[in-house]
Amino acid sequence: MLWTLLKVILFVIAIAAMAYGAGVLLDTDGALRVAVAGWELTFGPLQLVILSLMVIVGLWLVFKIVSFVVAVLRFLAGDETAISRYFDRNRERKGYQALSEGFLALASGEGKVAMARAQRAERYLAKPELTTLLMAQSAEAAGDTKRAAEAYKRLLADEKTRFVGVRGLLKQKLTEGDTDMALKLAEKAFAMKPRHADTQDILLKLQAEKADWKGARRTLGAKLKAGALPRDVYRRRDAVLALQEAKTVIDDDASIEAREAAIEANRLSPDLIPAAAMAGRSLTAKGDAKGATRVLKKAWSVEPHPDLAAAFAEIAPDETPAARLKRFKVLTDIRPGHEQTRLLLAELCVAAEDFPAARRALGDIVTVHPTQRSLAIMAAIARGEGEEESVVRGWLTRALTAPLGPQWCCDKCQSIHAQWHPICDNCGGFDTLSWREPVDTSGPSATGTELLPLIVGRADASKEAAEVSAEDADIVSAPPRP
Repeated sequence: MLWTLLKVILFVIAIAAMAYGAGVLLDTDGALRVAVAGWELTFGPLQLVILSLMVIVGLWLVFKIVSFVVAVLRFLAGDETAISRYFDRNRERKGYQALSEGFLALASGEGKVAMARAQRAERYLAKPELTTLLMAQSAEAAGDTKRAAEAYKRLLADEKTRFVGVRGLLKQKLTEGDTDMALKLAEKAFAMKPRHADTQDILLKLQAEKADWKGARRTLGAKLKAGALPRDVYRRRDAVLALQEAKTVIDDDASIEAREAAIEANRLSPDLIPAAAMAGRSLTAKGDAKGATRVLKKAWSVEPHPDLAAAFAEIAPDETPAARLKRFKVLTDIRPGHEQTRLLLAELCVAAEDFPAARRALGDIVTVHPTQRSLAIMAAIARGEGEEESVVRGWLTRALTAPLGPQWCCDKCQSIHAQWHPICDNCGGFDTLSWREPVDTSGPSATGTELLPLIVGRADASKEAAEVSAEDADIVSAPPRP
């Protein structure tokens, strides 16, 4: 409404300006005299302006007539499309102008303007691969998903634009959350252009979400062949997918295939902790205790981890605590100074009721790097050694506000997972979980939980115990008592 009113005002102003200019020219003195072949013509200022405009229009008409005559002569000479090209030339000019304006409007974020230009370009141009694409993208920008889908479907009819149409529909289905149809479209797009990097990534993510691990491994192999993935990253991610494939086979109660797949995953990436733990359990189930021990020892030498210790314990589940402590020496002797090794040894000594050895194994961890696990072990040692109940409560209360220690954390969104998964449950990232300390974003609690040791036990109970632990730190490397 405002734009219409503005146009009317501008038109009135233009007419008024022209009338005023004509009046000024009429009142202006002077004239132009032209003498030709005995004829003398006198033109006033206003007449001269009108004559100039008529000459310009006449020249334009002459040019058009000459162009049309040339087209007719070419048609008579045998060029059957000469006349049609003459009339189409103007349409093409208008069509390409509308097309360029549409793309500029689309780049500026003006979806509705771009749609209008796309419709105008469709009327003048016989270029559906351009006008339909502009219409689809303009409709998307304007939020008209129905018209965008119709435009993308029209692109499917032409082999040159089929991939673009499939990709457009794929993105729409992903936005709508229709992952089943999106997976089918991604597979179709991948079959058309297997080296297209973005299509590979989308297909890999969808296959992982649908637990199609075999298909995901094929897609990962295509990424490697296309040069879109370094070989070391490919080996690790292929091991991740092989591990998940093994878990799927286990769920189907096909234990032989599961064991083979788990061992293959560990062979591809021995430092992948879940693969090593699963391979160890698979070999244990086969009765190959030596093979399981070898696999777990190799993984432990790369990165000591509680999951590896749990798998190692399952090799002989019915052994006594003393026998287990002795058997675990093959692990604890590999990385004796590592924190996870010291915590494991302390837990084994607590289970065997050798509390002085457990204290020596724990050393200064509770002062240098206190975590919930180390403080809980210290509470068990204090109780086993007959400390007062207030000391035990003091250690347990410190554990309430202590850091969690290493966890499975997503490198992308920093969320914590109790178990390893190939896909982050929070952000959907693939192969983003790593075993590390989570980012500590907490501060002092609003309820003052940090002061609980002062309430539930002696004020210096946990402090004294920490000092005792620090005194024993210099003998942490000493062997435990038999």
